[in-house]
Amino acid sequence: MKVSLLPTLNDGNLDANQMNSQRQLAISLSAIAEASDRNVPLNLCLILDHSGSMSGRPLETVKKAANQIVDRLKEGDRLSVVVFDHRAKVLVPNQIVSDREAIKQKINRLAADGGTAIDEGLRLGIEELAKGKKETVSQAFLLTDGENEHGDNKRCLKFAQLAAGYNLTLNTLGFGDNWNQDILEKIADAGGGTLSYIQRPEQAVDEFARLFNRVQAVGLTNAYLLFSFMPKVRLAELKPVAQVSPDTIELPVQQEADGRFAVRLGDLMKDTERVVLANMYLGQFPAGKHVIARVQVRYDDPAQNQTGLLSENIPVEVSVVPAYQGEANPEVQQHILALAKYRQTQLAEAKLQQGDRAGAATMLQTAAKTALQMGDVGAATVLQTSATRLQSGEELSESDRKKTRIVSKTVLQD
Repeated sequence: MKVSLLPTLNDGNLDANQMNSQRQLAISLSAIAEASDRNVPLNLCLILDHSGSMSGRPLETVKKAANQIVDRLKEGDRLSVVVFDHRAKVLVPNQIVSDREAIKQKINRLAADGGTAIDEGLRLGIEELAKGKKETVSQAFLLTDGENEHGDNKRCLKFAQLAAGYNLTLNTLGFGDNWNQDILEKIADAGGGTLSYIQRPEQAVDEFARLFNRVQAVGLTNAYLLFSFMPKVRLAELKPVAQVSPDTIELPVQQEADGRFAVRLGDLMKDTERVVLANMYLGQFPAGKHVIARVQVRYDDPAQNQTGLLSENIPVEVSVVPAYQGEANPEVQQHILALAKYRQTQLAEAKLQQGDRAGAATMLQTAAKTALQMGDVGAATVLQTSATRLQSGEELSESDRKKTRIVSKTVLQD
């Protein structure tokens, strides 16, 4: 398994007469499978809410979705199932999947009762995943329909960070309209996974299947994007790096002992691009070609049981010209718009929390226009609908807020 790594500037030319310039660097990354690669077993943990509010159709559809996952696991894959209400317990201990019917019987016997303690479910799920992490792709699906009323949200985030440190990926699924979108998004972001919204019970099976397809495509794990910058080049100080595809996540940057900057990416999927956008400032350069930065990926290959591998160290070049004319790269411009859509929506949400409904509506309209510029009509419709509701004096429902958050992060799939 190898890494595909392609850096592209939003404008590859620089004005020789300009003292300072700003550039966005888009880096496309994916794993490339080779003929000799063996399939890496999956180590999956389902962490399922079975509190009283899941009673009836919600829990029945979740059980159906979980059963279909059990059927899709391959020989050699590992599974564990943790369930929680106001307590948590291990329903299926971490094991290589052999007796599928016995596992499904345990899932089918689940009944809805009690409150919600997400952090306890998360803790047990991480413990089960850790038992099977060697030479596997380790992922959790955490599903809940409620607030963490019997738990501690700060504890959830600590567990998510702990999971990332153990090279375990956490995906979160919000079911219905009463879950806390801030905490589930933060768990997924910190855990290197993705946030999904199951608005209606019948969507559970499809959403589990979509996530499972994504997990099956993982080829490399524990990936870090490494930047080294030449003199006169620096990262922006505020939110310098974000992932913009397949969904948008602000990525924290840390400096390594050798002076390079590292951004944790987690898993890389086979032939499915992840795109990271870095915001840089450049000083004045003399005319000619200059290397301004180098990018490299450090990663683990679970198929080979190898850790700390390094991709090629790829230079990023600019052409410094005396008679400069701007030449924006249209593909990078799309990525810049994706990040703008996300950040504009975040500003709208902040204004709404402060009671500034007019300001929130204006920012949502701006985000809708940005989505249209991208050709993301689905997001534009959701964002504009929310803006119009606020302008007409209506409150945004929980469903409106959640749809607004999801479309700000990704392009809706049909």
